[in-house]
Amino acid sequence: MRALMWFRSDLRVADNPALHHARKAADNGVIAVFAVCTKQWAEHDWGSMKVDFVLRNVRALSEALARLNIPLVLIRADRFAQVPGRLLTLAKRHACEALYLNSEYEVNELQRDREVTALFHEHGRSVHTFTDQVILDADRLRTGAGRWYTVFTPFKRKWCEIVKEEGLPPVGPRPRRQGRIGIEPDAVPATVRVFAGHQRPDLWPAGERAAQKRLNAFVARRIGDYHKARDHPAIDGTSALSPYLAVGVLSARQCLQAALDANHGRLDSGRKGVTTWISELIWREFYRYILVGFPRVCMGRPFKTETDNLPWRYDEGQFAAWCAGRTGFPIVDAGMRQLAQTGWMHNRLRMIVAMFLTKDLFIDWRWGERHFMQHLVDGDLASNNGGWQWSASTGTDAAPYFRVFNPLNQSWRYDPDGSFIRRFVPELAGLTANRVHCPDGQSLAALDYPRPIVDRRNTRQFVMRAFRRLPGRTSS
Repeated sequence: MRALMWFRSDLRVADNPALHHARKAADNGVIAVFAVCTKQWAEHDWGSMKVDFVLRNVRALSEALARLNIPLVLIRADRFAQVPGRLLTLAKRHACEALYLNSEYEVNELQRDREVTALFHEHGRSVHTFTDQVILDADRLRTGAGRWYTVFTPFKRKWCEIVKEEGLPPVGPRPRRQGRIGIEPDAVPATVRVFAGHQRPDLWPAGERAAQKRLNAFVARRIGDYHKARDHPAIDGTSALSPYLAVGVLSARQCLQAALDANHGRLDSGRKGVTTWISELIWREFYRYILVGFPRVCMGRPFKTETDNLPWRYDEGQFAAWCAGRTGFPIVDAGMRQLAQTGWMHNRLRMIVAMFLTKDLFIDWRWGERHFMQHLVDGDLASNNGGWQWSASTGTDAAPYFRVFNPLNQSWRYDPDGSFIRRFVPELAGLTANRVHCPDGQSLAALDYPRPIVDRRNTRQFVMRAFRRLPGRTSS
């Protein structure tokens, strides 16, 4: 039997369930395939940073597979709708009797995979699907009443209960080298013309070795203080592994196993820094779980359907100022400029800038969600949507609508000496620690820095009234 292994958001050789089982079953060799879907990527708001990162990792994957004598071939399709037929054509050309893949959970991806499966079965070929993006498949987790969880804490409790009872799914071995099958790998393009924009390969090196090196360094040096350092953007206190998880160069299993090893096998007790980071891994699973249980969130709909009636503002001038990091609120502007320059933003800042857009400017969260996806190297629908809806108070287990971050307080608390602000807002670099968080009029007159674009004294009551007037609003 010869197998076709379809790579998507699992761009690695190690701990790849579908690749492992394909290699195990195929006595006549495995052929790997990756689909380049430029128009679909653009419609899903992928940006140049993410596309560059994906292509560099596909190239690294191809090199790793070549060492196993597994050729990686490319198919090109404008949109997902063309993928099933082109995969079948490839399978017929190389006499592949089975297709192996790891599950994806977004609405369009699920539909694409259903169509692929139906077409392959129609032509007498088998399809084998495995759980990989998450540690526990969504079907495993239900409330006592058999419903989908909508609050994180009981979800986490159930998740930990299952992992404790059954143990962590083992991290899979690297597949064995196969004999040569006489098929040459395709060249992976360095770029795609539509996405030839800003790129930072210096910040985000590609490949499993780079990802594993970053994971090992985090666990060895920083995970113990993660609970204390993670909220301070000037400190290298986070793992910065989200890009590698988003495209599957690193698996959630590998991350959890490394954390457990650092915590003597304990899942939710022991070292505070480790358990806090494990909780973040479970949040990542929770947001994927929400995609499956409530697919409307994949289609621009709020989780809380009553918030569809909020009278969002659509002020293009204020939105442009937010995008450019020119709001007059230094911590907000520093976060937005970090995103523009690096393709990544510290998680505390993601909450600050998202809540500023949705609560202080009262601009539709979907504008911010799209801007993030177009600029993030770790752009990921589940986590990005979950974070934005949390900040906008439209999502599952979201911040209460009356919770509005004060950017000045956040700035003082998490960047007390202003070092992060000075790094990304250099026009304020000469100000004292007292002034850098909130430059006064005299300072602004001599600097190329804008005055605040909104008077926050008036925004809180506006937001309160908008949410309180929603039809069907409950006391919760």
